[in-house]
Amino acid sequence: MDQNQLKSQANAKQEKLVSIRRALHQVPEFGLDLPQTLAIVLKEVEGLGEVTLGKGMTAAAVVIRGSQPGPTVLLRADMDALAVEEDTGLDFASTNGYMHACGHDLHMAMGIGAAQLIAENKDQLKGNVVMFFQPGEEGHDGAGVMLSQDMHLASGEMPIAAFGLHVFSIPEPGIFLSRKGTLMASAGDLLVTLKGKGGHGSMPWAAKDPITGMIEILSSLQSYIAKNFDALDPIVLNVGWIKAGNDHTTNIVPESVSFGATVRSFSKKGYDDTRTKIPAFIKNMAAAFELEAEIEFTPATKVLINDHGAVDRVERVTKELFGEARYVNMEQPIPGGEDYASIVEVIPGAFVFLGAAYPGTTPQDREANHSNKAKFDDGVLADGAALLAALAFDTLDEAASK
Repeated sequence: MDQNQLKSQANAKQEKLVSIRRALHQVPEFGLDLPQTLAIVLKEVEGLGEVTLGKGMTAAAVVIRGSQPGPTVLLRADMDALAVEEDTGLDFASTNGYMHACGHDLHMAMGIGAAQLIAENKDQLKGNVVMFFQPGEEGHDGAGVMLSQDMHLASGEMPIAAFGLHVFSIPEPGIFLSRKGTLMASAGDLLVTLKGKGGHGSMPWAAKDPITGMIEILSSLQSYIAKNFDALDPIVLNVGWIKAGNDHTTNIVPESVSFGATVRSFSKKGYDDTRTKIPAFIKNMAAAFELEAEIEFTPATKVLINDHGAVDRVERVTKELFGEARYVNMEQPIPGGEDYASIVEVIPGAFVFLGAAYPGTTPQDREANHSNKAKFDDGVLADGAALLAALAFDTLDEAASK
């Protein structure tokens, strides 16, 4: 497939892709149930290929079959929003209590554009493309649910490669970034309840005070991690909430307290160690205060590990399409989590970041993804669509030549 032709076709779609993205931005939906969102997506990909819908959730796999036989490549776009009240001042801002604060509206628009480009050039497509429109990336394991329903096999076979893009609101617009090996962390929640014995605030010695125990545990956790986990295989633990006592009464010792934290690791060993060492530490500390500890780890995303060959392809194709300066190899992984990790665990592939800082902003005043003030440059849509389509064509062309 001629890449200049593909890029030119993508550029011709830019205005339409912006319109689609802004329409999606105004109807954000949460979790695995995205009926309005999916309706818009399906309208834009109507007639491009065979559509398989998810069961019990709003997901779609669109199979575009080439005119020539060959294997399958999977491309992914996530669709869900966050439970955030938008405060961007954009004239297309959402008003329903949810927000595309992580740029998934851009991902859908790029995925739609890529699907259209592939379908329009399927006479040169040497195989098949499965376009994954996925719900529930923000903590609902949408990728895992789609995989469990075999939606990645919609073409009738296991894809030989998978690619996905994710925009970020701080890097300069148009810069593509990735790295071989570990790209993103495993991320999940740690939920802890400490149970003691309630009592009167005038006689705390007659109770078993869980607040004091929790304070000691929280103040010691970071030191424990620093001394008991490999600094070159880091663990990131951040406490996000605590619940203790009654804010209307100060003269009681509560029976129980609780806290929640995110725990992030960058390897299988790190993940396994957090599930054994941290609970043991918390229980031992709780026992010192004569407390019982109930500990739960919620399902976590997997460590996102990019295939080396897939990243080589991303770098080469990006530079061929847009020039040397548009691709950057990252030195370090990032501690964010992504359920795309479940896809590249079973299909060799790569996840790619795309800078989409809002025009006219400086690095100092840019709001990060997930902020209620995060804004993105939708001027990158055509380039993102072109890269996804080009990666599919390039992968299948290489497979056909072997």
